[in-house]
Amino acid sequence: MKGDRSHMMLDRRTMLKGASAAAIVAGASTLPFKARADIAVAEKWVTDEFHPSTLTKDQQMAEMKFFVDAAAPFKGMDINVVSETIDTHVYETKTLAKAFSEITGINLKHDIIQEGDVIEKLQTQMQSGKNVYDMYINDSDLIGTHFRYGFAIPLSDFMTGEGKDVTLPTLDVDDFIGKSFTTAPDGKLYQLPDQQFANLYWFRADWFERADLKDKFKAKYGYELGVPINWSAYEDIANFFTNDVKEIDGVKVYGHMDYGKKDPSLGWRFTDAWLSMAGEADKGIPNGLPVDEWGIRVENCRPVGASVSRGGGVNSPAAVYALTKYIEWLKKYAPPEASGMTFSEAGPVPGQGNIAQQIFWYTAFTAR
Repeated sequence: MKGDRSHMMLDRRTMLKGASAAAIVAGASTLPFKARADIAVAEKWVTDEFHPSTLTKDQQMAEMKFFVDAAAPFKGMDINVVSETIDTHVYETKTLAKAFSEITGINLKHDIIQEGDVIEKLQTQMQSGKNVYDMYINDSDLIGTHFRYGFAIPLSDFMTGEGKDVTLPTLDVDDFIGKSFTTAPDGKLYQLPDQQFANLYWFRADWFERADLKDKFKAKYGYELGVPINWSAYEDIANFFTNDVKEIDGVKVYGHMDYGKKDPSLGWRFTDAWLSMAGEADKGIPNGLPVDEWGIRVENCRPVGASVSRGGGVNSPAAVYALTKYIEWLKKYAPPEASGMTFSEAGPVPGQGNIAQQIFWYTAFTAR
């Protein structure tokens, strides 16, 4: 699922050799930041950027000293990292990469490219044996790939073995949310959670609390306007705002938002949201077993079938119901332009203020 959208992956060849190669990529990129390895610089980062923190400043500075000392043998080394183009990773590129370089003395170059390009670079590296990047921030969906193909160093092995001297002693791996998604069947941690896409229900609380709208809704539907507890209530609310309320303060409003343009993002719109939320998957943590949220039947971390005839659930009654509702609601209750939007284009729309609610949407857009 996309709930753990981005994680770290270390290349086995690069880490074992302790070297890195120059990256040749298409898309946005950054030049390596000037490395300094200076504790005074580290203190400036603590003071100016690394706050608020659960640590005291003294505790933070103790960690900074560890980083400076542990990185000393690698001063001047070049490291190339890549991630997809979303705001979280833009911050990593512009701010954290600079901080890392200045604190450790290691030249870190962090590229941001499109999601599909990240996967293409990763596949090229695995298939050719030629180093493209030293570290990838990629979806936890790839945990099976990393486990089966053996091109990634299990982080749990590295942090307790070869990389023990460069692993922060105070690093609390168990404190990371979503660790189960990046732990393979062999019990090893292959990826470290970097960013979460929590899949939530969003709504305009101020509209839901307006007495005039509450009275009008209850008069029509016979129950209170509030956070829906089932699909039928969600549809009632969508219909109410789109077709009954229509306008608020002179602005056209809608009771639902989604996107429908043919695009890779549309595929996982179903797999990480609509299909699983409709009950398509079996129960299980972190994913349904034996049939996961994508409708794929998995045995020993290997996909064996997706259709019902092969033991999967992609065309199961729950999946068909979800797809039917997706199309129906997009046409009836969302803005007309929504059907021509991709994930990235649709993301900021609820933040513009004229969407009453949206199901299956991500925390990544809370700041918009």
